[in-house]
Amino acid sequence: MLLTAPNAYAEVEPGGWTSTSPSFTVQERGCGQVDNLTFTLTCSTASGDQRAERRYATYTGGTRQFEGYFRIASMGGTRISLKQTFNESAAGPFFMLAGERGGRLYAVHGGATLSNAGTVGATVRVNTVHQVGSEHRTYINGSLKHSYASPGGSFYDKFGAYRTNSGSGPATVVWSGVKFWRK
Repeated sequence: MLLTAPNAYAEVEPGGWTSTSPSFTVQERGCGQVDNLTFTLTCSTASGDQRAERRYATYTGGTRQFEGYFRIASMGGTRISLKQTFNESAAGPFFMLAGERGGRLYAVHGGATLSNAGTVGATVRVNTVHQVGSEHRTYINGSLKHSYASPGGSFYDKFGAYRTNSGSGPATVVWSGVKFWRK
């Protein structure tokens, strides 16, 4: 059975966007496995580096938008990072969207709940709009759910399945409809 994401009418915050296709590398660490756009953590280990992700090319300056649809196919663990905006200049995650068993989607830094739409089997659209040196905004299913100030510097996008410091697998996350824009 082939499942596809619905076609988006347009990116969030329309106007003046140019579609881009940044390069990426696949990261598999610990019990992480990547099969195209299916990201799996096969173990229940609550320590060490457990990740299955795509890491996209670094960007500096301007405004960047990411869009993707994810479906948590299984969640035997909890607190799994789904999407990150990584601050390469500060050598650490700048924004991490994670999911808990039961469907809560939250910002790892600060703990704010963004949505309860992340239940197993549900397809969720996530957009991040990042104005480098100004603000980072996160939309869930087209609605603005989180924003905060952004420093300048070098950043990159990552998505997949990554065990947060307080999380554990196993988990399988299927991504689709991934798009990038800049202006």
